[in-house]
Amino acid sequence: MTRPAHRHRPPMIAGVSASCVALPGGGAWPLLVDFLAERLPAVSADQWRQRMALGRVLDEQGHALSPEVPMSACAPGARVYYYRELDAEPDLPFEARIVFQDEHLLVADKPHFMPVTPSGRHVRNSLLVRLKLQTGIDTLSPIHRIDRETAGLVLFSVRAAERGAYQALFRTQAVEKVYEAIAPLAARDVDRPLPAVYRSRIEVDPTHFFRQHEAEGEPNSETALELVEVRTPHALYRLRPRSGKTHQLRVHMNALGRPIVGDLFYPEIVHGPEVAREDWSQPLRLLARRLAFTDPCTGEARLFESRLVLDWPDSTASTV
Repeated sequence: MTRPAHRHRPPMIAGVSASCVALPGGGAWPLLVDFLAERLPAVSADQWRQRMALGRVLDEQGHALSPEVPMSACAPGARVYYYRELDAEPDLPFEARIVFQDEHLLVADKPHFMPVTPSGRHVRNSLLVRLKLQTGIDTLSPIHRIDRETAGLVLFSVRAAERGAYQALFRTQAVEKVYEAIAPLAARDVDRPLPAVYRSRIEVDPTHFFRQHEAEGEPNSETALELVEVRTPHALYRLRPRSGKTHQLRVHMNALGRPIVGDLFYPEIVHGPEVAREDWSQPLRLLARRLAFTDPCTGEARLFESRLVLDWPDSTASTV
């Protein structure tokens, strides 16, 4: 069933847009705060009470809801708005750059280590929140995702009504995507050249939720590969993914004996996604370099290029 349109959307706070939860009918919760603590358990009941006391939990008219509101006073289906926040969010000493902006699209160069949307330990330091704060555009929405560890181009729709049309481009593989990666120069590069196209079946690793692995069965991922430059013992590769599976390029490069420099998940897990302190001097050498497509809203041919450059490990250069 389609939900009714939002009657009121609270304003952003420091670039963070309000999230919402729909209230059920009935239930055994004496107070609204009891429902929130059970439905959204990442925030404790005490934390919800504190947020409500500070006016950070709102009804559909934008009025603050107090910690004493009984659940019986809440209409089934009504929305409650709240703001994602963290008690202690680590700083990210990197800045994103807006590459292009018009009334339909915003294109940004994302630095390594920054998530596209709020996740895990990063809310205000996500690309989306920083861009909303910078531009004041509350309706910004990512059209696609790249890994937190990956740098490069990310597209955002400006108008909510157009988001689906742009997302369909990626879903139907109508976007030309070009990445660059620095990886070891495998011995087989001489006696067994890099394949022009690599296909495999990628699924979630059953032993580690944050990792993918190759499995038996019909391929569901495809990447075109090209060796561009050699700086022994490393090389620069151009990668053109046709599909968009999670970690696809990282999995494919590892399967070809060329794990991307700085990869903490492949071939072995150095550490999981949540660590107290990351080594910012060793980013994943993977860059979303280029995006090209026909704009479904304007009919224009769009071509965007990243202005970022991957850092090479120390080596001697030789172009091929």
